[in-house]
Amino acid sequence: MSSVPPSAPPSAPPSATPFRPEPRPGVLAIDTYVPGKSGRPGGGKVHKLSSNETPLGPSPAALAALHAAAAKLETYPDGRATELRAAIGRRFGLDPDRIVCGAGSDELLSLLAYAYCGPGGEGIYSEHGFLVYRIAILASGGTAVVAPERDLTSDVDAILARVTDRTRIVYVTNPSNPTGTYLPFEEIRRLHAALPRHVLLVIDGAYAEYVRANDYTAGLELALEAENVVMTRTFSKIYGLAALRVGWMLAPAHVVDAVNRIRGPFNVSGPAIAAGTAAIADEAHVAAAAAHNAEWLPRLTDGARALGLTVTPSVANFVLIHFPDEPGRSAEDADNFLTERGLITRRVGAYGLPHALRVTVASAEANTAFLAALADFVRGARA
Repeated sequence: MSSVPPSAPPSAPPSATPFRPEPRPGVLAIDTYVPGKSGRPGGGKVHKLSSNETPLGPSPAALAALHAAAAKLETYPDGRATELRAAIGRRFGLDPDRIVCGAGSDELLSLLAYAYCGPGGEGIYSEHGFLVYRIAILASGGTAVVAPERDLTSDVDAILARVTDRTRIVYVTNPSNPTGTYLPFEEIRRLHAALPRHVLLVIDGAYAEYVRANDYTAGLELALEAENVVMTRTFSKIYGLAALRVGWMLAPAHVVDAVNRIRGPFNVSGPAIAAGTAAIADEAHVAAAAAHNAEWLPRLTDGARALGLTVTPSVANFVLIHFPDEPGRSAEDADNFLTERGLITRRVGAYGLPHALRVTVASAEANTAFLAALADFVRGARA
């Protein structure tokens, strides 16, 4: 008797199960943060004007503290950064219990998004604002909402117009990076007064120590009195501790509690705690760095303008220089020319500013060399 082979089972529908782990929605929408260049092809001496680092370097006291801490690398750091929070409290007259320290202010900006934004929530930031805001919002599972700027300055009305019942967090850089512009304190107060109480306002004061405008404040007072305001600061700029990654925030007690629950238990290293504690106490060193910036910021601005270039008015430790959108005269051409001269600047196309370069106020030698090379570029481009 012949046997009839059984018919093949019907083919199964394509499975919706991924064949490998997949990141949650939003993660792959993040553009990887690309830091400024540090060198040039072929090597050689360079002046780095791309990352807003202080030309004076860290305080000698901070270096001494760092060297002493290096003898204890086998020991876990104090998970609460007690010594550093106390030093910050002494410097600004603050309750240390209202302070949280982080691995740079970047970590704190991200932790705030993780704690308060999340899936279904929205976070708002300005059109040319610091790229970490968008990364933090999307990484938390939230939706990033961009508010247009006016004259390369954060626009309070544009931010408020984008607030919805899904808004959970608003980031404001003051002064702003990469533009160097700022909002007067009355505008910050107006923004805060119009926000719903459940929305967290984060004022990023990374460049606060450089500002000499009479109508500016970093937001410390508002963070002390309001239940929905946080101010973040960093040791990476005027204090010269960028390599150690240390920052801090001032926040209401309930925000401090939330962030402390999700941050790493030893998120600030022992050497960073020691160096930061010494750095913030050396007010003379900070004053010298601020004075150097006050001397050279207008000189760089005036020098570039004298060459016919547009410079956005800045109160920080960098200038934003605009170039024509023309072959041979563009920001890309200028950057390539300057790089060949060993002068490393920051392209800011990722910030929506493809026709500009951000240039850090560097040492007197570097600033002088930059202005001379920029003049050569402009004259050569016009020839």
